[in-house]
Amino acid sequence: MKFGLMVIGDEILSGRRRDTHVAGFRKMLHDHGFSLGWVQILPDDPQLLVRQLKQSMDAAERVFSCGGIGATPDDHTRLCAAQAAGLPLVRHAEAVALIEQQFPDSAYPHRIRMAELPEGSRLIPNPVNRVPGFSIHEHYFMPGFPHMAHPMGQWVLNQYYTPDRQPQQELSLRVFGASENDLMPILEKMTRDWPRLKLFSLPRMGEESFVELGFRGKGKAVQEALQRLQQELEQAGIAYSDAAR
Repeated sequence: MKFGLMVIGDEILSGRRRDTHVAGFRKMLHDHGFSLGWVQILPDDPQLLVRQLKQSMDAAERVFSCGGIGATPDDHTRLCAAQAAGLPLVRHAEAVALIEQQFPDSAYPHRIRMAELPEGSRLIPNPVNRVPGFSIHEHYFMPGFPHMAHPMGQWVLNQYYTPDRQPQQELSLRVFGASENDLMPILEKMTRDWPRLKLFSLPRMGEESFVELGFRGKGKAVQEALQRLQQELEQAGIAYSDAAR
């Protein structure tokens, strides 16, 4: 199972803040037996956000979204999620209660806007300040702060998704004295013979130049494909070693 990740905020693109969501969610998903299928880093641009969210919702993708759900004028994600889903933005009664409890003297008139969510949204508990995130159409919207978003994402995985007991694995070799162009016949053959696996080829330049070749996938097929790759390299007289060397 693969998930997308949207990191929303001009501050990431401008460099004022460094992203840590990609690494955090990659590890979280891996620990659950899933993988990070794609990442988008997006500005606080309502038209662009609606377009990207509508595309992923129409494709029935599973997506984590971090950022833009606050109450300030530059926080557009809540409204954009509603527009992408074709739903009205309404005040969620449970979210209202949580915000009123957390900020009894200052919930109104501004903070309460964070309870305005796409109709039918389910809440995602926030263990830090109790202001919830929300989900709609398997899109999970959380704050941009990693110390909030990451435990909220973990809650989503624990709550809605059974861990995959046969997680994806990756095996590879280091190939010496051959370029990717030289290896092309072998790569094309391996791709045809193992269509369910993801073949990757990563040239490395430096003191010791080599091409890292390997497979990502599930089950014994990954090991079998690597063994076949070794055989193909040996038959072609191409030197290789274990990637962990």
